[in-house]
Formats: sequence, structure tokens, C-alpha cells
Amino acid sequence: MKLIEALEILKQAPTEGAIPFEVYMVSSFTPLHLQTFLAAELRKRNPNRSVSLSSGLYGDIRGNLTRMAQSKSDGAAIVLEWSDFDPRLGLRSLGSWDPEVTEDLLNNARQFATFLCAVLRSMLVKFPVSLSSPTLPLPPVTHYPSWHSNKFDLSLKQCVASMLVSISELQNVHIISSDRLDISSPFNRRLDPKSEYASGFPYQIPHASEMAHLHANQLLPLNPKKGLITDLDDTVWLGILGELGVDGISWDLEHGAQGHGSYQRFLQSLSRTGVLLAVASKNNPQLVDEAFRRTDLLLSRNHLYPMEAHWGPKSESVARILKTWNVAADSIVFIDDSPMELAEVKAVHPQIECLLFPKSDPAAILDLQYRLRDLFGKRSITQEDTIRQESIRVAEEFRAESANGNVISDVFLRQAEAELTFHVQKHPLDPRAIELVNKTNQFNLNGKRYTDASWLTYIKQPNTLLVMASYRDKYGPLGKIAVIAGRKERRTLHVDTWVMSCRAFSRRIEHHCIEELFERHEIEEIVFYFEWTPQNGPIQEFLAELLGGSPVAQGRLTRNCFAERRMKTFHKVLETANG
Repeated sequence: MKLIEALEILKQAPTEGAIPFEVYMVSSFTPLHLQTFLAAELRKRNPNRSVSLSSGLYGDIRGNLTRMAQSKSDGAAIVLEWSDFDPRLGLRSLGSWDPEVTEDLLNNARQFATFLCAVLRSMLVKFPVSLSSPTLPLPPVTHYPSWHSNKFDLSLKQCVASMLVSISELQNVHIISSDRLDISSPFNRRLDPKSEYASGFPYQIPHASEMAHLHANQLLPLNPKKGLITDLDDTVWLGILGELGVDGISWDLEHGAQGHGSYQRFLQSLSRTGVLLAVASKNNPQLVDEAFRRTDLLLSRNHLYPMEAHWGPKSESVARILKTWNVAADSIVFIDDSPMELAEVKAVHPQIECLLFPKSDPAAILDLQYRLRDLFGKRSITQEDTIRQESIRVAEEFRAESANGNVISDVFLRQAEAELTFHVQKHPLDPRAIELVNKTNQFNLNGKRYTDASWLTYIKQPNTLLVMASYRDKYGPLGKIAVIAGRKERRTLHVDTWVMSCRAFSRRIEHHCIEELFERHEIEEIVFYFEWTPQNGPIQEFLAELLGGSPVAQGRLTRNCFAERRMKTFHKVLETANG
């Protein structure tokens, strides 16, 4: 981003009703253009946030860290440079570089590293913190030539590395990758000594822009893509299956096809992290089934669902896959070696990200994997991630065996051997709760989204109730699929947030959730804070049936009314869990 672009973005008025997003920037240098770029990147990333930045005092890194920990910000960006570990490691200090001071420099660096770790631990990281380690070259402190790696340099960098390892264990601290920064901001184009001397701002403009971009990635990360649809011939393997036969396709070094094997390994890894995988291939389905029975294939057939192998248009295959997965097109990536097939799918599904598989270019195949890792990357893997692909199969099997499509009979539900577990917990917070709230659209009471900080603030209120529901039946587990959050006032529960995964539809779980609220939490009335959204039709229909009319902003449901209108449920409720 150029500086003039950043300024133009900041001139634009925030979206009406934009949610405030306050960021505390921690540095010991004058933030200048870095602050401008960061504000613009955050605004560009999410126009529905009204971004404001504050920074501390020049040269007071410890005080700034302490003030950050005590602030009520929604996020923080900590930008460290060598001068924070000891001022003599910066250009604006004229402290001694005599040989005998190196040990003192190291001791000061270790003390600062210990202080920073203690600050972050003490604040229990109540909002997301993005942290960058020193990015600028060390000044020529020691008597060694620049090509010689010496004990002082190595010890100093070891001190920083140990600090980062310790900090990385904290749940809400996100460290910027120095390897990634090396690619996007060349090392010899970062420091601006003239600016450092004149104003205390040490960065060249392009480096400031890239630093802001990476910090924005950490503070307001884009939602990872949910699913990948792949071609087979000359993509998953080298060769045309229909021409070469099952034994003629390859994916190894011996046949010059190692890039295809690497792609298989990568897809297998994605699947194990909860990414949905499917196939859209113009092929003979019997041959495809036979090919996936080869024991040397690195990608398991079990990790691909649905498998669309036929001779029809791939756009139609993609449409059926989207329907099965019940996900939006903008959360999907489609990969094919044919530019024509990519264009055909893009024409019908313009929101899908279509990427070419560069079968003849090993370096480009590796670049594609880096690209996909960024698109699908996530900071943690939950239990729900590990069962996501299988839960889609479970949902399909459930629907296929139900007697009347969306209207499921009592007999079928009774035989499903369903089990519900209700989790009532506020501390420690389950990250699955905010994940479900922020990504669920269809069964969503009002479409409200939260930042980590605003969710924590809401849940910490003494009268707030948080309930999550897990589900399984004889077809398999779905994991934690529902979240209800509300404020209890005497015998009334004000429900501000209620979401349920689309995989759990048609099982009457929503009825049992309300029963749980009435029976377990001693309330006589529930007030639903409903708002219409373009996507929340399923909860609109449910509330209309339950409340006896179109849902309103504050729909009220009494215990007696619920008893009259509820549908019969057949779930076995396991003991309510507190964690």
C-alpha cells in the first residue's frame, strides 16, 4: 500500500453503525507512517469497524507495555526493535560500544525479555496482541567483521528467540513470522537512518507498509476458506486416467511427478485440519474408484466427499458440492490444470477462488501450496475440525435415511439414538464459542459478531449465561454445534446470541436447547433479541412457529407457551458439563 492510498482510505467515513475497534500500538519510536498504514489496513480489512489507534510515549517501551496491559483496547500491536532491549542498540543513542559492554548489553536484553513475558502473562491477554520481533539490522556493536557470526550476536538473537517461544504459548498473542517478512520486505530496504535521526521513525515507507499489513493480518484475520474442490488428471496425479489406465498415472520422483505427490500430501494435511475436500473431475467413475484403491496413493479416498466424477460440466459438479457442504461459494477454492475449466467454473460461480495447478512447474506448485496455506491457515485445531468432513457425511446419511426429507418422523428420530451434552462454562472460555458465533449465518438470532475483547467483556458480566451444546447419534458425532448467550434478570433470560450449525438442522435440537434453558436455569420467560438478516431464514421460520407469528426485535416466550408449541424430542441428555 502506498502512503497516499492509506490517507485516502482514512479520509472515508466509517460505515454507518460501524463497531468501534480500538488498537493500542506499542513501540519506543515515533510511530508516524506505521500508525497511518495500520489504521488504513484495518479499515480496509473490515469496513464495518470504526478503527482508532493510540500510542504511548516516545522512548518509554516499558511504560507503554504497562499502559497497554491496563487499557480497554480491542487489540494491540507491539513493534519491537533492538533499541527496546537496550538503547545502545539503536542509532539515536550515543552509549558506549566498547568491547567490555557487550555482557551488560546482553543482561539488559534478557531483563527486558523477562519483563515483556511477565506483562503479557499478567494481563491474561484479554484481547488479541500482534507482536513483531526486531526487524532492523543490528548496528556494528562488536569488533568482528560483518560476515563473521559472533557470540554476542548469536546470544542476543537466542535471547529474543527464547522470549518468543515463551510468548507463543499464550493463547491470544500472535507473533509475526520473520521468514514471511524476509520475503515481502528485503532486509536491506528496511532501515532509514535519515528518518531515524530526524524524527525517530526508523523505517523506509515500503517496510512500514508491509509491517502494518502483517500486523493487520494478526489483529483482524480474514476468515479461512472452508473447502477445496480439486481436479484429478494432471493435478492429483500426472497423466490422464482414461488414457493411461490406473497403473499408468504417477506422483513420484521416478516418473517425474513428485509435485503431484507433494500436492496429495498437502491435501491430506489440509483435511486433517478440518478443511473440506471434494473432487470435480471429468472422468470414468469406475476408473476413479479403482485408482483410489491404489495402496501407494498419499491422499485417502475417505478424505474426499463428495466425489463428482462424470462427463458433465464441472460447474454443475461444483454446485452439487456446495449444496452438500451447505457453504457459500466465497469460502471455496477450486483447483484445475485447465484454464478453460477454471473459466467455466468461474463464470457460473464468480465468488469461488479458482487457481491453476501448474503441472509443469515444480516451483510454481510449491508456491501454490504456500498460497493455499495462507488461504486455509488457522491458529488452532479444534475437535470439531477433526470431524468436520465426516460430520458432512453423517448429515447426508441422516437426511437420506429420514422418511420425508426435511420433515423427519418421530419414529426416525427415536431410532437415531441421539445424545446431547450441554456445556455451561465461562472460564476458561472455549474458543469454539466465538468461532461458531462469528461464522454461522443461517441459524443466527441476529447476525451479531464479536471481537475477542468484546466477547470476553460480555461474558465476564456476572449475570451473563453461556451454554454450548454438543451432539452425536448412531451416525456419528457433530461436536459442539450450538451456542446460546444471554443475561439473566430474575426469572427472565434475555438471549442476545443464539447460533446453531447447519449440520445440526432437522434434529429438533433447537427445541431441546430451549427446554434446557427453562428447566436447568430456573426461568419463566425468554426474550429473544432478533434481527433480520438476508441469510437467517431458518431461525426466522423456527421463531415464527414458536412465537406464533413473524419474529420481532424482542420476541417473548413464556414457559407455558413453549410447553404448548414445542415439538417432541428424543435426545438423551448426558450430564451437563462445566467445561
